[in-house]
Amino acid sequence: MFKYAAAVSFDEDTGQYEISFRDFENLHSVAFTEDDIELEARDALTGMIGELIDSRIPINEPSSAKEGEIVIHLPVLTCLKVALHNAMISTGTRKADLARKLNQKGPQIDRLLDVSHASKVETLEQALYLMGYEVSVSVSKLV
Repeated sequence: MFKYAAAVSFDEDTGQYEISFRDFENLHSVAFTEDDIELEARDALTGMIGELIDSRIPINEPSSAKEGEIVIHLPVLTCLKVALHNAMISTGTRKADLARKLNQKGPQIDRLLDVSHASKVETLEQALYLMGYEVSVSVSKLV
């Protein structure tokens, strides 16, 4: 799935942890405690992805983490929305086309692509299938 690398540094002057992403040059975030770093990074990353989807800009696959970087895991639902967004761009599928294929109305497709909306996984899976993509899930034990 989509796991993005983030660099974290502590700024002595502000007392904040600064978070930056190699895969998104203009994306920066801060956390006030070490415990909040991953949460703040995920929120910033999700917000950026939402903006890219709204702007119809393809979302690149994450690059591998380098030594010293942390890995931010996106929720499964967000990953499916990114995959659907990228599939729509690569196949030239418009929202109206997808709405017809799914027998839904335009606003439902907008919600399907909205990273803050709790869409059904089944609907995202069906949308991807109708565009020629297969969804598979894997679960692995943390090391």
